[in-house]
Amino acid sequence: MTNFNKIEINKPIKSFNKIIKIDGDKSLSIRWALLASQANGKSIAYNLLKSEDIISTLNCLKKLGIKYKFFKNNCEIVGLGINGFQYKKKITLDAGNSGTLGRLLQGLLIKSSKQIKLIGDKSLSKRDFLRVTQPLQRFGAKFKTNNGKLPIFINGTKKPKPIKYFENKGSAQCKSAVMLAALLTDGKTFIKAKKSRNHTELLFKHLSIPIKILNKKNYDYIEVRGVKKIQTLKYTIPSDISSSAFFLVLTALCPGSQLKIKNVNINPSRIGIIKILKMMGVKILFKNQRIYKGEKIADVFVKSTKSLKAINCPPKLNSSAIDEFLVIFLLAAKAKGNSYFKNLSELNQKESPRLKWGSKILNLMGINTKTTNDSIKIYGNPYLKVDKKIIIKDYLKDHRVFMTSVIAALAFGGKWTIHDKDSIKTSFPSFLKIINEIKK
Repeated sequence: MTNFNKIEINKPIKSFNKIIKIDGDKSLSIRWALLASQANGKSIAYNLLKSEDIISTLNCLKKLGIKYKFFKNNCEIVGLGINGFQYKKKITLDAGNSGTLGRLLQGLLIKSSKQIKLIGDKSLSKRDFLRVTQPLQRFGAKFKTNNGKLPIFINGTKKPKPIKYFENKGSAQCKSAVMLAALLTDGKTFIKAKKSRNHTELLFKHLSIPIKILNKKNYDYIEVRGVKKIQTLKYTIPSDISSSAFFLVLTALCPGSQLKIKNVNINPSRIGIIKILKMMGVKILFKNQRIYKGEKIADVFVKSTKSLKAINCPPKLNSSAIDEFLVIFLLAAKAKGNSYFKNLSELNQKESPRLKWGSKILNLMGINTKTTNDSIKIYGNPYLKVDKKIIIKDYLKDHRVFMTSVIAALAFGGKWTIHDKDSIKTSFPSFLKIINEIKK
């Protein structure tokens, strides 16, 4: 029986000079949908990412009484107002593979009048949810978990009370869940949060939601006041920097190549990948920079690099590059010297234990690594070429493991068989299509 859910790559990519456009930002697509559900009336998103994670978001909202419709990659949601969800008894919401959805949605359910069950796929069901349920239950809602994991049973409270919350993991999901819950209270919620991506804060500001932010060196101090209503949101979703990262690295590793990616979200809390690549000697430029509803947008130019520098990666960049480290490790594999990345335990809270998978992929390619629970040392080889068979499978269908393996195969050669190509449907359905555009 032929397995169509795998890809085989038997030769490296040739040099290229291309202009591409990447799908809409996943983080912003999910946040737009959740906030649109709380507005009074019709919100529209253009260039919404049409991936499984977003479909899961819309399906959960539909079960909560929210109507939506798609036209091409644009989406219209008719919100029912703050805490306006309308649903039957004992509904089950399926977050699929999306940690962002599974965690943030709970913030909007702390006032639910009927019990709600939250489930997810095999990968999501292995992930920690106590980091969200513990602060959310302080608002007054009750959460019953499966030893801190899915399924979760949620029973809301009629009168949620504001809280003070210290977010010390650098998790934007935890911070955002608490911020969304704060909207349903009658007071002010105070958050001290370790630095992480700030899309929720920027959307709150754009929607004129009462929010105060004090940015300090290591922490942000955030005050959110509960509201009775929020504005509808017409929004053009910029291209995703996390998805763009794979093509930035491919270009850097492919001699004689250059690439332009249009309309990329270069939010300062998301461009750790850019800073790290520049530290390693990759030439990257931002052009046509502008501000769109609080987010920084630009066209990103990158050129191939003849020699890559090994780095001791500053941990302060971790939160702003947390989704990109797997593909960053490929650059370290070809750098001159040994690279060191530490304080990365958060990588193992993703769809798969990514730190282990990053090391495994490099080891299969012939690169030595030394790993702990939260660090990896990569012994680079500037002359690295792969000339053997490599099989990638059983990685909990983590889309970033799949895409990193494809980039490794195209950059370094070898005969690769990479299973579960459908995994990209969760975040970046057009990934292989864009790869083929570049190869032409």
